[in-house]
Amino acid sequence: MKRYKDIFFDFDDTLYDTHGNAVIALSELFDKYNLGQYFDDPKVFYDSYWYENVVLWSQYAKGEIDRDYLIVERFRRPLSVGMCPDGTHFSPTREFCLEISDVFLDLSSCKPGVIDGAHEIVEYLHAKGYRLHICSNGFHEVQYKKLKSCGLFPFFDSVILSEDAGFNKPHKEFFDYAIKMSSASVDSTIMIGDNFNTDIMGAKNYGIDTLFFNAHPADFTAPEPVTFEVNRLLDIKNIL
Repeated sequence: MKRYKDIFFDFDDTLYDTHGNAVIALSELFDKYNLGQYFDDPKVFYDSYWYENVVLWSQYAKGEIDRDYLIVERFRRPLSVGMCPDGTHFSPTREFCLEISDVFLDLSSCKPGVIDGAHEIVEYLHAKGYRLHICSNGFHEVQYKKLKSCGLFPFFDSVILSEDAGFNKPHKEFFDYAIKMSSASVDSTIMIGDNFNTDIMGAKNYGIDTLFFNAHPADFTAPEPVTFEVNRLLDIKNIL
């Protein structure tokens, strides 16, 4: 089997339970800002938030929108679904959206929740001598908080973020930057991630081997061949 030296790890929802931690933070946010005055059913707000979040992050990864637009719109859109007492739709200001976004990021980034097996697999790979690197499209200050909150920070040789690279995964320029900053070789590096488009196709198109973490195989089948695929993080032990 090919011997790898460097492992590029996606972070959100590959190692860090971004969705699970955000669910808790959204509930705390709903109560903190008394959003029940605009939503009879909190689920309406939550469902709208998750729908818009997926749309906006996909656009951000493609370079179609910038960070500032994403931060405002991911709350402006779901909040605008809410109804005021006079029967009109709630129309949040940009300032309110920025404030609520900052509070949400603080609430969610301090949560310690990780994907099942994350600590064990990272410790295992580190002990085997692999050089580990985070490769993420997440925001700079938030990702460092998350890494420290969940206790994984000490195991990584470098943290490579799109904001520093100037390009998002899956763009070639992101991986140019990742290879340079990690001092890794394409031939001895493997990318592990849960997002098929940004993590897997980005790395594959660059010539880096891939390990697709497909946590929901009943819902998604890889449309193109990958080097490896696992459904649980601990199954990586059978490969690396």
